[in-house]
Amino acid sequence: MAMPSSPFPPLFIIFCSFCILQGVSASSPYTAIFSFGDSLADTGNFLISGPRAFPFIARLPYGLTYFGHPTGRCSDGRMIIDFFAEAYGLPKLPPYLSSSQGWIYSKGVNFAVAGATALDVAFFQERNLTARLWTNSSLSVQLSWFEQLKPSLCHTTQDCTDYLSKSLFFVGEIGGNDYNYAFLQGLSMAQIQAFVPRVVEAIAGATSRLIEQGALNLLVPGNLPIGCSTLYLTLFYTPNKEEYDPRNGCLKALNGFSKYHNSLLKAALKKLRQKYPHAKIIYADYYGAAFKFFHSPSHFGFKNVLSACCGGTGPYNFNGSSLCGGPGSTVCSEPWTFANWDGIHLTEAAYRTIAKGLIEGPYSSPPLASPH
Repeated sequence: MAMPSSPFPPLFIIFCSFCILQGVSASSPYTAIFSFGDSLADTGNFLISGPRAFPFIARLPYGLTYFGHPTGRCSDGRMIIDFFAEAYGLPKLPPYLSSSQGWIYSKGVNFAVAGATALDVAFFQERNLTARLWTNSSLSVQLSWFEQLKPSLCHTTQDCTDYLSKSLFFVGEIGGNDYNYAFLQGLSMAQIQAFVPRVVEAIAGATSRLIEQGALNLLVPGNLPIGCSTLYLTLFYTPNKEEYDPRNGCLKALNGFSKYHNSLLKAALKKLRQKYPHAKIIYADYYGAAFKFFHSPSHFGFKNVLSACCGGTGPYNFNGSSLCGGPGSTVCSEPWTFANWDGIHLTEAAYRTIAKGLIEGPYSSPPLASPH
């Protein structure tokens, strides 16, 4: 696998990019962050559990841009959750399954697992859709982990009320894999769209369950524009130009699917706000925050937003037989100029841009508390 001569961007780029996201812990509105979800948030649980379904995550070039070694993050560096921790003056979230390594969880913990689904595994077993499943650690499993850990975080009812009221809960991103597994095994758009309400119900149910446990500040992300995903651009490649948005080269129908999921999710969150008026339930518009750089790449410092930085051959540098980190794959010399990392996940640069849009606005509704 070819490696770049230098994986690091110029120091002035690092400085200018990060200064906008620095937080002051003394004035932070949140004292802890808890994260649930899939590979867009996982900081190591999948790697610790034994990544048999995706072993390349355990080796370089994963992690090369920031950490210099693989950490279990499905990216070249930090992800949205990392930038949130930095912005609010908190340490990066340790993965829950690393408990034997002596981590202190009082400032938060990450329950997200790469490949996780919003729906339980039984749903996919009933439909013979488990052939590509990466993990059994669905959203409900992650919630049970939190409930098991909770007694060690706060010991009395008042302690828990105070502690959890000052914590920020990321409920996702989750749900993308429910659709990924189905699309990859050949289900039609109509078939998959039929179970979107069940996916949304699972996410809303998890949000409700956390509020019942004492959570008051919850950030619930929507789906990314999957029509701009390298994976889907490769999987649904067609010479028919009518299928593509002429403004950005993304697949119109798949972006429409993401919008459908997000519309149902926003409606579900509206109902939860009515049921729990004391809680702050924030919709995180991942679609909007990401679509802006797919639509205007150069404005955000990107040179390539549709092709994978790390991958194999093909029109989008993505090939299932030469995945990033595997035999035959190559990695670009300037990951910070790419939005897509490995054909499935985004680069640190893309995650930084999304995080900035969420923290500073306008892609969180209602707005997040200021980190300063």
